[in-house]
Amino acid sequence: MKYRVRVDLSFDSEADAQLLMDYAKTLTGKAISLNEGEVNEEISYMDIHLCGHDESPPQPCQNIERVEVRKL
Repeated sequence: MKYRVRVDLSFDSEADAQLLMDYAKTLTGKAISLNEGEVNEEISYMDIHLCGHDESPPQPCQNIERVEVRKL
């Protein structure tokens, strides 16, 4: 059995979003992916993106960074 955390938070400040991303990166050494390399793998990851859904008209999201936890 594993403990899994999923967080989806929006911030007005890029600095606040980056602060959370930077902190999460410090924990990647302790994180694992499940069944890595198998057909049923679940890769642990974190994303930071610029979300335009609150714009008028709504804009698509723009990925800034994605970090995946892979040991293989």
